Amino acid sequence: MAAAGAVGLPAASHAAGPPVYDPNGRFDLVVSEVEMRRNAAGRMLIARIYQPKGPGPFPALLDLHGGAWNRKDRLAEEPMDRALAASGLLVVAVDLTVAPEAPYPACVQDANYAVRWLKVNAATWNGDVSRLGVYASSSGGHVAQLLAMRPRDPRYSAIPLAAAPDIDATVSFVMMRSPVSNTFARYQNAERRNNEGMMRNNKVFFSPWETIHEGNPQEILERKEKVTLVPFLIMQGALDDNVLPEMQENFAKTYRAAGGECDYRLFENSVHEWVAEPGPQTDKARDVAKEFIARQLKG
Repeated sequence: MAAAGAVGLPAASHAAGPPVYDPNGRFDLVVSEVEMRRNAAGRMLIARIYQPKGPGPFPALLDLHGGAWNRKDRLAEEPMDRALAASGLLVVAVDLTVAPEAPYPACVQDANYAVRWLKVNAATWNGDVSRLGVYASSSGGHVAQLLAMRPRDPRYSAIPLAAAPDIDATVSFVMMRSPVSNTFARYQNAERRNNEGMMRNNKVFFSPWETIHEGNPQEILERKEKVTLVPFLIMQGALDDNVLPEMQENFAKTYRAAGGECDYRLFENSVHEWVAEPGPQTDKARDVAKEFIARQLKG
């Protein structure tokens, strides 16, 4: 493992527009890890790099892991990351601060920093960030929504990046599996189910408690806050009892009403983390994600 040095913005890759991407591409990968930054708790946050072998440059994608804000790391979506990278994408999965280390908005700050850091360093791994995308799962989807909707929020951009102090954390599109789009509704669902672990995870992360409303993507839209609206893809399991389909459907409807594009896909016979297991619905999720990326890069 080596530390990734700042190499400067890959401006040359922007000149010809977004790189060509074929969702049916097949590439071998080089997988490596680099140190990104040390968080306030003293833990080094690592970035895992999935780099296609080929001339490139390859479109870049940042992966934000889930884990109910309280656990997991950059390895959480390894099968999806490998599948996407093998189609011709530079995929970078990063560790996020977990709630026992620091509550909201620490992990959103990590994500904001990671976007800026990747914009500076992607060329090191033959990546192109002219249309940088995000893939995120579950609570990572919540982080991704806040990241995309509030890219210049000073609360989220509080961690300086010395190599590029003026770069921002805007992204071009976001793909999510089972995102926590309505934090308070999810907590109420946990109460109904008497899921003490889920309730505890919420209370550790949203401290003080009122931040469960301040940092709620659904309520942000309902309050008609001024936000950035980039294209979203939401992939939702029909059998998910963690984040209910009706929550996602309502969020997608509200996001579209605010002027955003939201491609909502319901996966039958699928629970919260269905993409962790091989099967036809997992294959379908990968294909849907690749097709969505291709549309964004052509747009």
